[in-house]
Amino acid sequence: MLNRRILRVKAFQTLYAYQQCKYSNANLAQDFIKESFLPDLNTMEIQDRGQLKKEAERCVTLFIKNLDKDELIAANENSEKIRHTAIKAIDLYHKYNQKDREFLKNNMLTAVENIPGLYLFAISMLLGFGTHVRKEKAKKRILEDQPIIQPPSVYNLGNNKVLEIIAANHSFKRECLRFQVDLEDLEQEIKEWYRELVKPQEDYQKYMHTENPTFEQDKEVLQSILKKVLFKSEAPLSFFQDRDLNWSENKPIVRSLASKVLKNLTGNEESSDEILPELALNWEEDKEFFQNIFNLTITSGQDFSTLIAEKAKNWDVERIALTDRVILIMALTEMVNFPSIPTKVTINEYIDISKTYSTPKSKQFVNGILDTLSKELTDSGKIRKSGRGLIDNK
Repeated sequence: MLNRRILRVKAFQTLYAYQQCKYSNANLAQDFIKESFLPDLNTMEIQDRGQLKKEAERCVTLFIKNLDKDELIAANENSEKIRHTAIKAIDLYHKYNQKDREFLKNNMLTAVENIPGLYLFAISMLLGFGTHVRKEKAKKRILEDQPIIQPPSVYNLGNNKVLEIIAANHSFKRECLRFQVDLEDLEQEIKEWYRELVKPQEDYQKYMHTENPTFEQDKEVLQSILKKVLFKSEAPLSFFQDRDLNWSENKPIVRSLASKVLKNLTGNEESSDEILPELALNWEEDKEFFQNIFNLTITSGQDFSTLIAEKAKNWDVERIALTDRVILIMALTEMVNFPSIPTKVTINEYIDISKTYSTPKSKQFVNGILDTLSKELTDSGKIRKSGRGLIDNK
């Protein structure tokens, strides 16, 4: 379910955030420079404020020129204090960047690995509604001290055969423990959501008046509650949003995973059967791709930015939309470093990302730059493709 396209999008979003962090860190480092050249209030010596301001400006210029250099360029043209302060500012900038990089990478991976917990919560909410209906039925018997007057079908959800299979399933219980999925703190919300959102729903009203519903009818009503209540109503959505900062992006994935659990059930499952979809067909391999595309894009950024600038003749590379720059550098990184992924696949994937996340003209721009550079890098031997169905250098 978490295919490579989703992982590329997640990596792209994280790399975009990292670039924004770099801009902020550069500003913080420049603030450090300006503070270093403020008048010393603890000295009685006369200080030339105008000269200090000019030195601060020269130091900022030196800092900007040398952000990505191994050695300080044009250092001899400035005073010892300016050189020393610029070096400290550059060091500070890189330390901030490294800290942000590690945080974002870990958060990126954690966010993806926590997606199953979100769909497990959705399934658990369905179980919660069924439990609530059974309690309501038992409560009515006690209060009236007589057989229930309402038709039995009103309490169909309490006897839903799909929910019974899920509730008894070992793999479901195991994964709920693993992802700490517990509705204990949501008991009151489950009652309110059932009363205000589920019960009035048209499909559910029909279900409440269906005598002896079939397994497929049990399944259909749960799918309806998922799509029309849990993933559409404000209150449940707020719950998911509070648990996931990237909910707007993850919502379709979570909904699809939850729906797949229900869809795949046949009614013949044993409690020991695996009924939950895998996070990915080969998560360890995909996880490695996920981490590598993030790390390698960062380390390749400067070299590929230069290539992009050379091909974007009428564009200053700094004026190209940040989203487009990240997309282009990611795509080139993938072409060069992942020999088993066909070049055409890479280009198409990143064109699709540009259509969703960048400017209206980005599709043509990204396509043109990648098409040109992929041919040149292939001819120079920097892109070499090999593996099943692939020929080296194609």
